[in-house]
Amino acid sequence: MEFGELISSPVFIAIIFFIIAFVYSSVGLGGGSSYTAMMAIMGFTVLAIPMISLSLNVIVTTIGSINFIRNRHAQWRLILPFLITSMPMAYLGGSLQLPKEFFYWILLVSLCVVAVRIYFWREVKFELNLVLRGKWILSLIAGTLLGLIAGITGIGGGVYLVPLIIVLGLGTEKQAAACGAIFIWLNSMLGLLSRWQYNPMEVGIFIYLVVAVVAGALLGSYLGAVKLSAKQMDKILGIIILVAIVALSRKLFII
Repeated sequence: MEFGELISSPVFIAIIFFIIAFVYSSVGLGGGSSYTAMMAIMGFTVLAIPMISLSLNVIVTTIGSINFIRNRHAQWRLILPFLITSMPMAYLGGSLQLPKEFFYWILLVSLCVVAVRIYFWREVKFELNLVLRGKWILSLIAGTLLGLIAGITGIGGGVYLVPLIIVLGLGTEKQAAACGAIFIWLNSMLGLLSRWQYNPMEVGIFIYLVVAVVAGALLGSYLGAVKLSAKQMDKILGIIILVAIVALSRKLFII
């Protein structure tokens, strides 16, 4: 079997998406950035990619949110200000149609930010001595930007939010993961509803991807919430991100 036939095989794609869901859900993410990158590499249409990615994000983070909430890692005072501004912006972003090249560039930058956080900023934290009002203002501004990105690209925005909470010292890794899962779920849902309103399409033909990410999320979010540290899973996540960056860069510069 040639490489082109391999990466278009439903079985191969399902295995890749299972691994992505497993790794991302363990750290409170939905996997949207890697789903999107993989679908771009595999030749999915720009119209279909955000729809499928947001749908899978909703599924994975539904499972992840339940696991992290059950294990009491969710801090609603931390999550709420991000949601207030991100949710309407995610809906707005879902209604926008961007040129293919611009879409790919936003995605590539998103992946690079995650890679930098994993490999260079993993232990970096800033202790911000902000009063409650300052934390709310910072969170509201961040929520606005992340919600818009989430709606446009279908990546959920959690790849930015989780490291932001950790780096700024706003919460622990487990709290950041719980916040990320809930944030991604709500914003992915709004972005998806917006896209379905303006550009409805049939996603039932990708049921094999749904099965794959459900299995990965069930296992990954359980281990992340109960057994494993985020640092352990970040090492695996970093490898996946680097592979996606290389592959997407080749596709972008070939276009």
